Amino acid sequence: MCSKILFPLAALAAAGLGQSAFAQANPRPAYKASDIVSHFAPQPDLGPPRALCIGTESECAKAIAPKPKPAGNFDLVVNFEYNSATLTKAAKSNLDEFAKALKDPRLGSAAFLVEGHTDGKGSDEFNLDLSTRRANAVVEYLTAQGVDTARLEAKGYGKQKPIGGNPLASTNRRVETRLRTE
Repeated sequence: MCSKILFPLAALAAAGLGQSAFAQANPRPAYKASDIVSHFAPQPDLGPPRALCIGTESECAKAIAPKPKPAGNFDLVVNFEYNSATLTKAAKSNLDEFAKALKDPRLGSAAFLVEGHTDGKGSDEFNLDLSTRRANAVVEYLTAQGVDTARLEAKGYGKQKPIGGNPLASTNRRVETRLRTE
């Protein structure tokens, strides 16, 4: 079972709002390491909720039950050029923040699946290979930044999991990560 977190930037990418030429030339991370840690780090157990409910026992149990973290995916904001597994300057900037987060003691025991994807152009075999190379490029970069390789598992999905309504959109050329919980 995998726990997934969705960052709002993925929604912008799915809507086709790409980076400007200035942002591509002067990349700033799309998120900070502290944002990543707060999404993936286990939440402290604060004990039972303190609330007053007037109703039956089953109605009150539903009303004050603790809410789990939202599920979704965590978009590393690592996109690629067409037919490429080479990390861009902007992708490296985002991965630097991700590497900082993975070195935080609160995520010290967390392991992650790094999933590569492609757009819908090309054959299934070609896209599966390309998506695997993209996931491996991310794992290799994070390892070079000091992240333990044993905590990262690369997997390619090819064009099987497009985001948004257009499988040919460039936003599908991406890498996502999921917290490995098994």
